[in-house]
Amino acid sequence: MRARVQPADVGLPDSDRRRTPGLRRQEVAQLAAVSIDWYIRLEQGRVGVPGAAVLDAVAQALMLSETERHHLHLIARGEAPPARHVPAPASESLQTLLRSMPTTPAWIVDFRFDKLAHNAAALALFGPGFAETANTAEPLFLDPGAREFQLDWTRIAQEHVGNLRANLARHPDDPRLKSLVGDLRRKSADFATWWDDHTVQERTNGTKRVLHPTAGVMTLRYDVLAVQDGSEQRLSAITPADAQSEEALRSMISQHSGLRVVG
Repeated sequence: MRARVQPADVGLPDSDRRRTPGLRRQEVAQLAAVSIDWYIRLEQGRVGVPGAAVLDAVAQALMLSETERHHLHLIARGEAPPARHVPAPASESLQTLLRSMPTTPAWIVDFRFDKLAHNAAALALFGPGFAETANTAEPLFLDPGAREFQLDWTRIAQEHVGNLRANLARHPDDPRLKSLVGDLRRKSADFATWWDDHTVQERTNGTKRVLHPTAGVMTLRYDVLAVQDGSEQRLSAITPADAQSEEALRSMISQHSGLRVVG
């Protein structure tokens, strides 16, 4: 399986000096966030019964299909893997609230920052790629364009790290959340540095500046409203912080007719 995956497939530099095709053991260990010694013992069948989460990390590093992932769990643990995470749908009340806010960019996430729904005004602000974004934390750290759009990127990114750490403390056994944190630690040096600082915070409001490709620089307020029904879903909303930003935001949204909510 290592020989089947090329370094470029997983974002690693390639080299002409490789003795064997595909990934080295060290690279798989790095991608899966495990030690090289542990990974070697795994290949040799000398690690006892590995955890389901670490097996999924290895499966992701090796780009295994769902059938191959299932087989890996069977031979390593003697049982089928847990079902893949599927975000719960947004509550009806929150979706109704989204539909009632045609001029206010808004979206709904769960405690993993998995996006459950959004309105057309959010697409106008963040662009069409926002519709395809499954998780709002990942592009913030992994998409280079996020740093150009978010003029206060460092502060906003640190807030996300703090929120994720607080959420993980409440849900220490959630496999999807642990996988997300592990992926971000491997792929983003900034995330790894701030995560290791053990920053914990739950920022629910603030002000930030963005550079929109057509509307220019806008100063915006953001508020995060928690739903007190046990679902831990949150509605994030954006409003202008000054008259100039209000005019720019209104003009931008007016170019996007109708309201589309997905979820």
